[in-house]
Amino acid sequence: MRFIRFLASQPGRIVRAVLGVALVATGASLGGWWWLLAVLGLLPLAAGAFDFCLPAKLFGLPLSGRRIREMSSGHR
Repeated sequence: MRFIRFLASQPGRIVRAVLGVALVATGASLGGWWWLLAVLGLLPLAAGAFDFCLPAKLFGLPLSGRRIREMSSGHR
């Protein structure tokens, strides 16, 4: 659960976006079939940019990072 809270936090969003950019850049620069890595990198990039957390669904939490942060802080 701490990992999900981290991913939903502002630093977690930045980590997801940076990871996504790194995957896209690596896949695009290597060419060939590595473009699949670039496509895969779009998922964490979008998750960081649009504030959603896909692993949260595995724990029955909402996709919205904002809602996860509200739940963690005790607000409704």
